[in-house]
Amino acid sequence: MVSFQSRWRYLFMFLGIQLVVMALLSREGYQKRVTYFIRIFRKPDASVFSGRNHSAAGISGGDVYANLSHLSKNHIHADEIHYCPKTSPLIGGPIHVSFPSGLTLAQVQRKNPLVVRGGHYRPPDCEARHRTAIIIPHRHREHHLKFLLYYLHPFLQRQQLSYGIYIIHQAGNYTFNRAKLMNVGFREAMREEDWDCLFFHDVDLIPEDDRNTYVCDANPKHAAIAMDKFGYKLPYKMYFGGVSALTPLHYLKMNGFPNNYWGWGGEDDDIGVRVSLAGMYISRPSLKVGRYKMIKHKLDKGNDVNPKRFNMLAKTRQTWKLDGMNTAEYEIISRQYLPLYTNITVFIGTEAGLHSTPPPPKAAGKAEAKPAAAAPANVQEKGAAKPDGKVKEDTSEK
Repeated sequence: MVSFQSRWRYLFMFLGIQLVVMALLSREGYQKRVTYFIRIFRKPDASVFSGRNHSAAGISGGDVYANLSHLSKNHIHADEIHYCPKTSPLIGGPIHVSFPSGLTLAQVQRKNPLVVRGGHYRPPDCEARHRTAIIIPHRHREHHLKFLLYYLHPFLQRQQLSYGIYIIHQAGNYTFNRAKLMNVGFREAMREEDWDCLFFHDVDLIPEDDRNTYVCDANPKHAAIAMDKFGYKLPYKMYFGGVSALTPLHYLKMNGFPNNYWGWGGEDDDIGVRVSLAGMYISRPSLKVGRYKMIKHKLDKGNDVNPKRFNMLAKTRQTWKLDGMNTAEYEIISRQYLPLYTNITVFIGTEAGLHSTPPPPKAAGKAEAKPAAAAPANVQEKGAAKPDGKVKEDTSEK
């Protein structure tokens, strides 16, 4: 018969084995908890520059630059190059996003040594399967832009894309027109290169998962399906705002974007309706993957709520073929090929038309327009050319 002392010994052995098993099973969770408590005592936001993993909003997130350190600056010879894998081995999933104070564009440039003039990049060790242009409408958002560039460049490099980033800057102080700037961006980006996909991207939205690939689908894609400001949920079925992707064919089928939405609101819904009227559907990534963090800000001066937006939306069925790419008029003031992006400053006129008010004067030292190539008859690009017919380019950083 087993003694009382032996029973206790067996019980302690059993409990010890259970504790070992539980410790092994919970090792990962234990490390995360320890990391969390260590970060509490660190200086806020300093972790964004480290290569360690982090936890945010209940989802493990890593440093967006973590998988890029081994990439070589020396491109492989053309005879030896091969296509990149269909799924990039550099993709890491969730990304930790925070906004450190003191970040500068010079720091972002140093973090992205393979990005070349104009904000262009191609993988150094394989031939990209996809060519994507990023179009960002912009005015007075330099603070937001540096954070977007900090995250977006490595985000795209991890996906092994050939890409270029275009900032379309509205000149003057007249009411902001986001959709018309995106029309300009499409036209000017396609003049430079034969992109197979264009992403129209708000400057204040940071992607949080690089499995949300910046390539186009068979139908227009709404990438920003889960923003933190909406509780990481789609606010309504036809929402098409924030970040969206179109092929050139999609863009032509829907006649581009509306030009007459001056001020905040309405243009995203108009574009969503155009997709449907053109016989296409909206595709989306999963809620888990299509996550974005918004940089908090107040409504911009010069971008007041558009009081006409609901009346205009009600008429989209009648207006979408009459107002869009085929009626987009603008004048390029300057085209700057900066280290991290191409900056295109454009005069888009007012609600009364392109020349209802005189264009803003050209500042000293600004670039003048690059000659248009194969521009449609009703898209104007004007610039003061030199006597020899050549047009100056400004390559200095703002």
